[in-house]
Amino acid sequence: MNDAHIAKAFDRDLEGVQAQVMKMGGLVEEAIRDSAKALKSRDVELAEQVRQGDRRIDELEDLINTQCAQVLALRQPAAGDLRTVLTVMKIAGNLERIGDYAKNLAKRTEVLSHMQPIEGASSAIKRMSKEVEKMLSDALDAYVRRDAALAEDVRHRDLEVDQMYNALFREFLTFMMEDPRNITACMHLHFIAKNIERMGDHVTSVADQVIYLATGQFPDESRPKDNQSIYRVDSVGEAEE
Repeated sequence: MNDAHIAKAFDRDLEGVQAQVMKMGGLVEEAIRDSAKALKSRDVELAEQVRQGDRRIDELEDLINTQCAQVLALRQPAAGDLRTVLTVMKIAGNLERIGDYAKNLAKRTEVLSHMQPIEGASSAIKRMSKEVEKMLSDALDAYVRRDAALAEDVRHRDLEVDQMYNALFREFLTFMMEDPRNITACMHLHFIAKNIERMGDHVTSVADQVIYLATGQFPDESRPKDNQSIYRVDSVGEAEE
């Protein structure tokens, strides 16, 4: 088999894998959007659709990893081609985690549907999730175009998501102090907000991978984070529910 044929076969395999990544990204964007919509409208049926849809996201990650392993074994790519395959696997992993967080949001929506709503909370969470969804859309566009500048812009926008999270957490504390009957609902809402903040972290990881793919180097400096709030609570294991 000549070199030209091998290169053509590799390109064909890689195009197939990258098409699966974009399909997976579209499903994750939909999961973010629908989980926030279900929370705001208290739509338990839509929330359940998000939960069930996460299976397809998981299946796509498995498929992408399998296809990448086959490419590595059969084509033995080097240099830039190897970087592309490794980046694809990393991006798929981040997308799967974002899907898990959307699923967790949907799980808590069903619980919250039986509680007294907290004024303004669902609208604020929807705004936060919309920003993360837009970040993800731009990160995937940057991946397709190998646009390091757009990926860098996505990284810096995560600061706004962090600020939204901290503002929401302070609001939830206020609601809980004003009326202890709000504590349970506010705790669920806090974990939802934390899940969305974590989504933003994984989107920035996608952006990091795009920069590495486009330039051959990871970003030199850490992305900006809003660590000013002393009330930040880490919900370890939330994506494992």
